[in-house]
Amino acid sequence: MSVTMRKFLLRAARLLGCIAFVAAPTAAQAEHVALMVGGIEKQIYLPLILARQLHYFSDEGLDVEILSEPAGAEAADEMLAGAAQGVIGFYDHTIQLQALGKYTESVVQFSKVPGEVELVSSRHPEVRRVADLRGLKLGVSGLGSSTEFLTEYLLTRAGLKMRDVTPVPVGAGDPLIAALRKDHIQAAMTSEPTVSRLLATGEARVLVDLRSVAGTRAALGGLYPAACLYMESGGVAAHPVTVQKLANAFVRTLHFIASHDSSTIASLVPPDFYADDRATYVHALAEGKAMFTPDGRMPAGGPKDVLAVLSQFMESVGPASIDLKRTYTNAFVDAAGR
Repeated sequence: MSVTMRKFLLRAARLLGCIAFVAAPTAAQAEHVALMVGGIEKQIYLPLILARQLHYFSDEGLDVEILSEPAGAEAADEMLAGAAQGVIGFYDHTIQLQALGKYTESVVQFSKVPGEVELVSSRHPEVRRVADLRGLKLGVSGLGSSTEFLTEYLLTRAGLKMRDVTPVPVGAGDPLIAALRKDHIQAAMTSEPTVSRLLATGEARVLVDLRSVAGTRAALGGLYPAACLYMESGGVAAHPVTVQKLANAFVRTLHFIASHDSSTIASLVPPDFYADDRATYVHALAEGKAMFTPDGRMPAGGPKDVLAVLSQFMESVGPASIDLKRTYTNAFVDAAGR
């Protein structure tokens, strides 16, 4: 069977599974919702797996199917193709997509900052600043992904263009680590737990750190709200009850993260997320837990900061053409909080 045919059959199966989203569930049947994520094991997307493990979805009468792709751009494509009702990905895609005439919106904002790090291979001590990346191969989760957006902005700020480097889609975790070890890439934009795994072995070092508010402001000039649940605006308007149930589950999860220590939280995560190193995972979570919002609300001024970054290098994105009020809503998380 060809790759094209396999993709067609997979999409058809997902579409059939999504029918429950537009049909009212019976009293004994949970409502099926498919959510796409660009790498389920990433700590930046922790609220998704945690909501499932804590049974918060089922408490809302939802049967949430989690579909994972290597990168956020692929997850967005799948949602727009009808294979899922929402994406667990970066808020910046809502701005990028609006510039292309496709309206999506963040309905639950998970994080205030990207939680990403530009790592450099220890084999290349000559790289001391972003400008030194010229001519190198840089790992990103996928072409058109938020990791590529952030990489391009950092290059632009350093006086370089994307054409001065070679972006290489390597995902995260083991594939990225293997590419770095083989010197197929010399640097990469990635998140936890991949970051701590490479730092622990000494195979990489931090060039730019976007895991904290201070680090993000220094590198990007402001906040950069990132991980969120975003959905097509038409679907949000047509199915507010379902969206509210999702918001209820995720707001509960964000409260749980804010009120529990990293060891307790990690005990709820599937062991394969640790990559045989639970201690490193727990430490990374303890250091990065502050990136999550406590209530799912969009941080004040965050959308403008993201637009300012994207406007620096995306010709299709401009302040006059983007209606930021249509890229997010706090209505559902506010209702969940009440």
